[in-house]
Amino acid sequence: MADKIKLFVNEVEVEVEAGKNLIDAIGAVGIEIPHLCYHPALGADGNCRMCLVGIKDGRPPLVPACKTRAMEGMKVLLDAEHIKKIQHDVMEFELINHPIDCPVCDQAGECKLQDYYMSYDQQGSRMTVPQVTKGKKLDFGSGVIHDQERCVVCGRCVRFCRQITKTGELGAINRSDDTRINIFPGRPLNNRYALNVVDLCPVGAMTSSDFRFKQRVWFLKKAPDICHGCAKGCNITIDHNRQKYEDDIIYRFRPLFNEQVNGYFMCDEGRLSYKQENNGRLTEARTSNNPRSINEILAASTKEIERAEKIVIALSPNCSLEQMVTVKALSDKLGATLTGYSEGYIKQGDGDDYLIQDDKSANRAGLHLLKIDNSLNTFENAMQEADLLLNFNNELTLSFEKRELSRLLNDTKVIAVTSHDTPLTAMADMAIPVASYSEYAGSVVNSDNILQSFGKAITKNIDLDDISIIAAKLGSPLQTPAERFAALQQIISALNEFEPDKIPAEGLNLNNSEAANVTA
Repeated sequence: MADKIKLFVNEVEVEVEAGKNLIDAIGAVGIEIPHLCYHPALGADGNCRMCLVGIKDGRPPLVPACKTRAMEGMKVLLDAEHIKKIQHDVMEFELINHPIDCPVCDQAGECKLQDYYMSYDQQGSRMTVPQVTKGKKLDFGSGVIHDQERCVVCGRCVRFCRQITKTGELGAINRSDDTRINIFPGRPLNNRYALNVVDLCPVGAMTSSDFRFKQRVWFLKKAPDICHGCAKGCNITIDHNRQKYEDDIIYRFRPLFNEQVNGYFMCDEGRLSYKQENNGRLTEARTSNNPRSINEILAASTKEIERAEKIVIALSPNCSLEQMVTVKALSDKLGATLTGYSEGYIKQGDGDDYLIQDDKSANRAGLHLLKIDNSLNTFENAMQEADLLLNFNNELTLSFEKRELSRLLNDTKVIAVTSHDTPLTAMADMAIPVASYSEYAGSVVNSDNILQSFGKAITKNIDLDDISIIAAKLGSPLQTPAERFAALQQIISALNEFEPDKIPAEGLNLNNSEAANVTA
């Protein structure tokens, strides 16, 4: 645990973490120091001067909070008149040439310049000369659109491209009020994390072409979740909205801070994967492509399972731990061959040394924890004798060419329990729609062996059951969430200390004494 020190803020004693700068140390106890250029992942730049604070009996008496370490007994002044004047002056400089186009700006409602004006300024303009005009709607590449007139030249985007991606496409050119952010000639943004500059921008200068003018942010509901785009399991915020008489729609994913998983950022591919949650969904049960009610299909599926002599159950590596353990219990009950074969989810060489993983599934580590076989030989050998394939959201067309998959299936009956209308669903004899990951609660284990839980973010007009419930209706002994969690506790002893809804937000690191954590 970090050492604590005591200091004074506006003559009130507070206890803060030692070694941190004043912005982070005092912010952790709920006291905000306004700032524009500082960001915890990028360090202190010290160019906006918005965070200047007074130090009583200090030398110098004025310091930038982003570059000043909290020290024992320090007396910090935030509401003194000379500090308020500094804040007013800085805000006036920032707003001299800033366009007042908040009604059409995507950042309105999330803009630090708006917030700080209302909290620290609220002064009228004294300018009588024309504003300096700059470039508008500049395409910087990788889906980033820049408005130079809105830019406060905080430099966060420049530092991100130099410190994080190390691609250096952005720079600040010219001087004084003619300073602007631009790309280098012939070098647009060309990295897989470029859209993070939109999140980093404290104003509306950097916008996403994908989200631009789609929704007002104050209409959006926000829910934490886990990205299922790859095995890293980045923490995300799902921004969604239900228009009157319409279904709930996801409009964007944004990174959610988790120090031991993804920090402050996420890749662009994962960010844009929200579209897969909206599009291509299977919403109705089908028999040979003819719509049927869910109850009819479940009854027909139960008869097929009872009739079958050799059953193969395929499980997606994107399924949650709760879904996996429920399907595993069903497989054990039926004496079926359970397989998690999903080689097609792995794109060799696609990952990097930062966040992106070769494995594009969210929970392959869960298959290993539950000792579910995922070898090709097991799957092919079982399919040679099978008369029924019960497939839980495993997109086998990623792992096999269509002709090869048709050969494997041969005369085998196929029941597809799936969230999306895929090529495999078209080949199935029966299809059962289920919820996708934004529509149910569960837990996954990422590539670093960190177990993370997530809640239900989206409720659709047609609220589908998730795989756990469908597996239970098909005969799995694990009928309730409590039974599923208890089964997981028998396998992962680290869960014994927690209730299902009390798993830490930052996740459980199963690498800590792995032998003690995993008992299966």
